[in-house]
Amino acid sequence: MKDPKEPLFAGIDVSTQSCKMIILDTEKKEVVYLDSLNYDQDLPLYNTHNGAVKGLKETCSESEPRMWIEALDVLFARLKKSKIHQENILCLSVSGQQHGLVSLDPKGKLSRKRSKLWNDFSTAEECKILTQAVGGKKAMIEEVGNSQKTGYTAPKILHMLRHEPEKYKRTATFLVVHNYINWYLTGGVTVMEPGDTSGTALWNPEAGKWSEKVIHAIDPALKKKLPPVKSSCRSIGFVSSRLVKTYGFSPLCKIDAGSGDNMYGAVGTGNIKPGLLTVSLGTSGTAFTILKKPYVDPSGEIACYCDSTGNYLPLLCVSNLSNGYNQLQKKYKISHEEFTRIIRQTKTGNQGRVLVPWYVGERTPDLPLASPVYFGFGLDDFNKHTLCRAVLEGHVLNLYQGYKRMPVKAKQIRLTGGLSQSEAWRQAIADIFEAETIPVLGEGAALGAAVHAAWVWGKEAGIKLSLEELTSSFVVLDHKGRKSPDPASAPIYRLQKRLYQALTQRIRGQEGENPFELQHQLKSKY
Repeated sequence: MKDPKEPLFAGIDVSTQSCKMIILDTEKKEVVYLDSLNYDQDLPLYNTHNGAVKGLKETCSESEPRMWIEALDVLFARLKKSKIHQENILCLSVSGQQHGLVSLDPKGKLSRKRSKLWNDFSTAEECKILTQAVGGKKAMIEEVGNSQKTGYTAPKILHMLRHEPEKYKRTATFLVVHNYINWYLTGGVTVMEPGDTSGTALWNPEAGKWSEKVIHAIDPALKKKLPPVKSSCRSIGFVSSRLVKTYGFSPLCKIDAGSGDNMYGAVGTGNIKPGLLTVSLGTSGTAFTILKKPYVDPSGEIACYCDSTGNYLPLLCVSNLSNGYNQLQKKYKISHEEFTRIIRQTKTGNQGRVLVPWYVGERTPDLPLASPVYFGFGLDDFNKHTLCRAVLEGHVLNLYQGYKRMPVKAKQIRLTGGLSQSEAWRQAIADIFEAETIPVLGEGAALGAAVHAAWVWGKEAGIKLSLEELTSSFVVLDHKGRKSPDPASAPIYRLQKRLYQALTQRIRGQEGENPFELQHQLKSKY
């Protein structure tokens, strides 16, 4: 056995499409182990595409929670065979995809086989019912700091009650994804924490308590099915005896409270103090910052969340980001490098052509039934070069439109997610947001979980391991990928941003500038 003083800390990210594990050695200040598993490829028996079960209705997106547990077991079995001494892991923390609903019966078995995920849009009617029940959108925001959205957990619970009442009745405990993984790791501890709980739309992040009005709008007995909410800055127990016996963990290995992937994405990009903005470029896109005080958006478009460190995390989420780009790549069979070459051959602003990329409905703005809109395109414009530029700018403009509501004007944006490695995407974000962009290397949420585990363990052991020191040691910025705004592009993009806003306002039946006049002004720039 290796020196038992070797301080190892593990982070696990149970995301929509994959499960990742990272292990840190805080003495050596090194990432000593990294492993991942793709559900579609590595667990084909669950019949998933991009992590969700195939063949469901268009608005449904669900996974089997047992798949996540099996993924963990595979990763733990690989770890046991590796050169890493897992008995030296002092603390483990879990990052989970937010909002997914897991339901357990009194014996700890799943009362519903599948979990509705964050990108499930089937609960639009339940959102309306809940909003009306508490007195409208403004009243809802006062109750839980957020409007009700199809992604959130509350409408998922109401959907089960309305459409699957027997399953609801059998449920003893409702959890979100990372709480369920913690339940498995500890052998039965059911507890929630403020970060991920903020996204249930049942709990008020500002007041730090459950909303009785929203709970009663679903079912007065629901309160008994919800676990206690405890600090995100402490451990919740130790690894289970079964995992000790099966995989060789130490019985003294603590399980951190864990949190949502966005909360740990902040830690994993070094975004732990006010002033920075993290943008995560995945299937969906998120942008978030850290505040000392809660920010409640009167429109409900910017989510009011707690973070995982005792602060607050205002967050923008758009449902559409890399999905449009991925479809484009598939259609024209182009690589990331070829896409960048095409963008260099096209003109900023796309000569007045604008894509509103609402391919699968949209969360910000809250339009679950939305579809894409191509504005200013002639019949000859649906070609590879024009569409590449339209997809890039459309997705970034959509993200920027929501960002304008956030209580931060960032000078630096830290990028994470697959598209952060694309030069074209980094430059477009820098130009449209008018801020420097810099990609963060490594596994953002999984790294954030491991760093958080080390921080929590240190606090409880009386050892000084500051969060700032830990992120400085493990968060690696890719300075070669840094991009600054191009001053020559600024006039065109400022006009294009006005055009995008005017266009989306007209689509939603709102007053605004005339998009045809703005397009004419933009075309005159060429």
